[in-house]
Formats: sequence, structure tokens, C-alpha cells
Amino acid sequence: MANSPADFLRAIVCICRKLESDMAARQDPPRDASEPGRPLHPSIARARERESAVAAAPVPLEAAWLRKLCLDAGADDVGFVALDRPEIAEERPHVLRAFPRTQTLISLVTRLHREAVRAPARSVGNLEFHRNYHEINAVARRIAGALEARGVPALHPSAGFPMEMDQFPGRIWVVSHKPVAVAAGLGQIGLHRSVIHPEFGSFINLATILVAAAITEETRPIAYNPCLSCKLCVAACPVGAIEPDGYFNFSACFTHNYREFLGGFSDWVETVAKAGSAKALRRKVDISEQASMWQSLSFGANYKAAYCIAACPAGDDVIGPYLADKAGFVRSIVKPLQAKAEPVYVTPGSDAESHVRRRYPAKTVRRVANGLLVKDIDGLLFGMRLSFQRNASIGLDATYHFRFTGDEPREATITIRARTLTITEGLKGNPALTVRADSRAWLQFVRKERGLLGLLLTRKLRLKGPPRLLLAFGKCFA
Repeated sequence: MANSPADFLRAIVCICRKLESDMAARQDPPRDASEPGRPLHPSIARARERESAVAAAPVPLEAAWLRKLCLDAGADDVGFVALDRPEIAEERPHVLRAFPRTQTLISLVTRLHREAVRAPARSVGNLEFHRNYHEINAVARRIAGALEARGVPALHPSAGFPMEMDQFPGRIWVVSHKPVAVAAGLGQIGLHRSVIHPEFGSFINLATILVAAAITEETRPIAYNPCLSCKLCVAACPVGAIEPDGYFNFSACFTHNYREFLGGFSDWVETVAKAGSAKALRRKVDISEQASMWQSLSFGANYKAAYCIAACPAGDDVIGPYLADKAGFVRSIVKPLQAKAEPVYVTPGSDAESHVRRRYPAKTVRRVANGLLVKDIDGLLFGMRLSFQRNASIGLDATYHFRFTGDEPREATITIRARTLTITEGLKGNPALTVRADSRAWLQFVRKERGLLGLLLTRKLRLKGPPRLLLAFGKCFA
């Protein structure tokens, strides 16, 4: 027994050291080659065996070897782009945020079955889109897995959904596949804003793989645009989103074609919440539309149109029947889409609404909100470019100064002239109307959470100039 506190402490220390020694003797600590003469830990030994058994990928990646790997995995075409290429400069920060080691992007194409996409029965076309998205994601996964097994880290974001929905309504995709595909030489953007492959035409899906290795040879953009400027996509679009001069009405396309995605679903939920009763809901939303939303929730969100893809005759594999009989091509493919009796979703007072009523008496106009609720002033200014209705702006020629105060101080000059919208940072030129608004209150007004009169009475909104110009301004967005 210890005779003093010091003796007691020394005894405790000796006991602890003995316990540590006994525990160490019972364990097999990891052994490495740095400890000669001692056996390797089993996990380290197996890793060494795998390294010797698996052939390492060539570094930098040999282009022909990588192309064969991608085609063998199921891709119908493939291209390679270095991350520092100027064509994809806008994608660079997003790519590095997702996978900081990225050096090369692999762009993949898989073909869609044309007749399925062309069918007026949209269930057939949507099934093809969904199956092909599953296929191209599986192809990307096989390629990334093969690279990883050879010691090359790789990441494959989804070809479509799922996406980063916590960022909605901002940028929800990890990488934008279209500019990568164009840079990789897999096609050019057509009048309908989709990539047209020189061989397969518009009937493709795209995916991208981010790779932590350089490549010996990149692919380059093709020297021509496969788009024929035939304007059949213009003729087929039920909401007039594509105009003959190339103008694209994003809001019209998003509201109808993507009705059962994103904002359209949000609007449907709010409609259900506001209805108050089943009877009132049936008056607002037809039972077939309820069933369609259920189908999208159960089996994957369905596109309402995609007619621009269906009608496109571009691409070496596709163009033959169109060249042989252009009138017959229109008669057999475009006309059935135009004649299809269906609901068409539009925002009230939009260019799309007037287009449907003027061009398609067989189609039923359904007035809805697009569900794109802005969260901040950045989103508001960006969203104006997407929701601008140029035909609704006919006759308006005015410059507006917007001065936002409060949580998000910001100044912007917005000019609407000759059916064109221009947004510039800061206050430029002589305004016809100056709008000074508290940023939070103005966003609430835009989201229809507050009324214009209330903003004026509480001095959250002040106008300098004719108030009628603010009303005219509002009619230009939907």
C-alpha cells in the first residue's frame, strides 16, 4: 500500500501503463512498408493486391482509350472538354463547387426513339424521355465507376432530375449540359433552344461527367449548325414560345410544357390550399388534370408538349423523309400535334394566351400562375428577362429608374422600347418614371402578398412620374 500521496500517484501511473501495454499487445495495428519485417494490416495488403491486379488508366487520359470506354458503356456519342476552355467559362465556378478536382468534362449523348417522341399521345413520348434519362444516367455511372476503379476520381451529376431544389427558383442544376455538349462538338443550339446533334438531330439526351484528370486530345465544336431554319418548331409550339425571328418566350414554355414540374406544381398546391372544399376544387381544376398531376407524382413528371423536338427534321439520320416530301412530313408529324385537343396552360394576359386563342381553337386555355416566386432583388431582375412579354409591350416606350431600399439596396434602369427589354445596373438616362420602394415590401407585392395601394399609403412605395406607366410596366410581365 502506498505510504504517501506521491507513492499512490506513482502506483496509478504504473497500472495505466501496464493496461496500455496489454491492450496494444492484443491488437493488430496497421502495418505499412515503412515498418520492415512486420506484417501488413489485412486492409492494406488487399489494397496492394488490387492495385497490382487492376490496370491503371493512362495519365493524362488517352482520348481514344476514353472514347472506347464511353461507347462500350452505352453512349451513342461522346466528346471531351478541358475545364479551362473559354466556351464553358460560365460553368467553371459551378463545376469546381461540385467537384474541386475537375480537369476535364466528358459530354455524353444517348439517342431517343423518334416515333415515340413524335406521338400525339404524350404518355408515349414521356415514357421515352424517362427511360432514356434512366439509361444515360446509368451509362454515366458505369463510366465514372470504370474510371474510379482505375484510380481516376470522377463525378456524374444527374442528366435531368433530381437537382438541387433547395436553390429553387435559382440555378438548381449542378452543370449545364448544353454548353458543354456544344463545346465538345456534339451539336449546336437550334432555333428551339435544344442541342441538335449532326447525326441524331434533336432526338437526344445529354449528360456530363466531371473527371479529375487531363486528356491527351479534346474535341471541338462542329463548324456548322444542323438547324435547318425550317420553322417547324415555331409552327408546332402550342404557346408560341418560339418566334420566327428567333425570339424565345421562356415564360410561355415554362408555364405550359413544365406545368407538372417546379413552379407549376407549386401553383397547383396553392390552388388546392385556396379551394376550401372538394366541390370548389373541381370547379378550379378538372378531374383529368388532377389525375395527370397524380401520374407525374407517381411515375415521373410529364412534359405537356416537347412538340418543338417532335417536329424537328434536322440531323443526318432524320432529314431524309423531310427532304423527300416536306408537305407530307408536316401533314403526318406537325398537323396531329397542332390539332390535338388538350388544355394549354398560360399566365393571364400573356402573349401565350393570345397565341392559343388565335391559333388553336381546338385547345382549351387554362389560366394559371407559373409558380416562380422571387426571393430577392437579384432573382427579380433576372426573372424579368424570362417573364417579359414583348407583344404585350407594343406601344410602350419608356425608361424606368428603380431604387430599392431597406434589406437589399439596389439601383437599376429598365427600358422597354420597340418590344425589347433592357436592364442596366445603376440609374442611367432620363426616366419617364422613378420607382422608389422598400425591397422587402416590393417583393411581397410581386408575390401578390401585398397590394399596391397599401404600399403607397405606408410610403413603402413612392412614384415620381405618371402612375399609368407603372400599370403599363406590369402588363409587360407574366
